[in-house]
Amino acid sequence: MHEMAICQSLLSEVGRVAAENGATAVTRVVVSVGPLSGVEITQLTRAFDLARAGTVAESAALEVEDIPVTVWCAPCGVESRVEPNKLLCSGCGGWRVTLRSGDELLLKRLSLVDAPERQSASG
Repeated sequence: MHEMAICQSLLSEVGRVAAENGATAVTRVVVSVGPLSGVEITQLTRAFDLARAGTVAESAALEVEDIPVTVWCAPCGVESRVEPNKLLCSGCGGWRVTLRSGDELLLKRLSLVDAPERQSASG
C-alpha cells in the first residue's frame, strides 16, 4: 500500500510546517487529490489514521477535497473539465490534449494549535 508512504511524507511536511510556526499540535489536515493521482482515498484515510500516531498530528482529522480533471486542447484552445477515463477535448472532441489538473496530491491547509507561551504573549 503506497498510501502509507504518502502519508509518512505528508506528515513529515505537516511536522515541518508546525515546527516553523511554533505549533504544539495539528488538529486538521486538508489535502486535495485528483482522480488520476494514483491515490485511493479510502486507503489514504486508513493509512493516515495509522501514520499520525506519535506525530504532532496525532489527533488531526484528515479532510480530502477532490480536484477535477481538466485538459487543454492545443488545436482549438479550449480548456475543459473531463471524465478521468475520457481525456478528450469537450470543444472539438480531439485527443491531442494536455492534462492541466487531476493528477496531483496537494497539502492545502493545516489547523495549528499555538504553543502556550505564544498564546499568552499575543493575548
